[in-house]
Amino acid sequence: MAGGHAHRAHQAERHGHQHGHPHGDVEVARGPRVVLLTAIALATAAAVVGLVLLWPSGTEVDEITESVPFAAPGVTFPRAEIDVVHPACAGPAQRTGDCGLLDVTVSEGAGKGDHASVQVAPHVSDSGLSPGDTVKVQRTPGQDGAEASYAYFGTDRSTPLLVMLLVFVGLVLLVARWRGLFALLGLAFSGLVLWKFALPALLTGESGLLVGLTTAAAIMVVVLYTTHGFSLRTSTALAGTLAGVLVTAGLGVLATSATHLTGIPDESAGILSSLVDDLSFHGLFACATVIAGLGVLNDVTITQSSAVWEIRGAAPTMTRTQVFASGMRIGRDHIASTIYTIVFAYAGTAMAVLLVLQLYGLPLGDLLTTEDITEEVVRTLASSIGLVLAVPLTTAIATLVTPGPLAYQDKDPLM
Repeated sequence: MAGGHAHRAHQAERHGHQHGHPHGDVEVARGPRVVLLTAIALATAAAVVGLVLLWPSGTEVDEITESVPFAAPGVTFPRAEIDVVHPACAGPAQRTGDCGLLDVTVSEGAGKGDHASVQVAPHVSDSGLSPGDTVKVQRTPGQDGAEASYAYFGTDRSTPLLVMLLVFVGLVLLVARWRGLFALLGLAFSGLVLWKFALPALLTGESGLLVGLTTAAAIMVVVLYTTHGFSLRTSTALAGTLAGVLVTAGLGVLATSATHLTGIPDESAGILSSLVDDLSFHGLFACATVIAGLGVLNDVTITQSSAVWEIRGAAPTMTRTQVFASGMRIGRDHIASTIYTIVFAYAGTAMAVLLVLQLYGLPLGDLLTTEDITEEVVRTLASSIGLVLAVPLTTAIATLVTPGPLAYQDKDPLM
């Protein structure tokens, strides 16, 4: 009798431990922990080596930028305040009087106090500009004592952009608090890596694929740990993200070769090709493909890792197969919504291009094979395939890293 009572008490204690295990407080055995952290350490080391080897010298970058002056000598771009906004001209051939002009007074910079009338396009006149608004003008010095001439350069939008940025930062801090602060720091670091490393490295002729992979690894290592903290759960998401990046990069390279893309679909790329000799546009496209998918890839992998951790913490007796299946049910819903996000994001940013193609009246199949559309299709599909494969990869990694049911029942090390 006493032995039976002791056995039942032991069973009840073990049952209570299983179901009272704090969610997410999962003890990972030494083996999986060492394998995971070693893989992350190797990826981080590869990113550091890539940064060191590919980092462009300041002298080389300066030589390239100085050889491409933005404007002719003596040309400046002062700010000016609008005095009068004249109505837009009815058409290019129907210009009469002062239509399509802005009367301005230079308020800052060279020529301060000068009055001028500058010609603007109809869409600028109709953009809601009014007296008192600020624009930037291009000032060209006169020759042989002649007066300087002025032309419209652009509308000064710094104030509304700054207000929107402050609102965004304030809301992130208000709603997400410390986690939001760390996310903003990660975002700032990402911008710094892109501006100081990726873009100069591409300009100096480094491999676009290696630059993209190095940039992605460096950004993801810092952003994930900064935003979500140092933990095995975050490390699992990072491993899944890096796996997805490799898949995306490989598909991008293969698709570029198979579709014979030139990587020069628009006017900006054409300008670059005439100004920068060592820039590889195939490499630029590969780099862009890798960078374009980082945001949604990070979103999916951190969700999958957290889902598996929570499932294991809530149901310690489930087998690994059951945990993987439960995690994939969450992942399939996430995949569906994220695919919409990628497609709609492109459609929204390329609406003007799509309208032009609609006017051509060509069959849809012919439109999809044009350079600019094919490039976006390849980039979107490569990112989407990498995203879709990252879900089972991350779920599988998290399932293998977290303990199996025996680890909870017998407290034996996970084999």
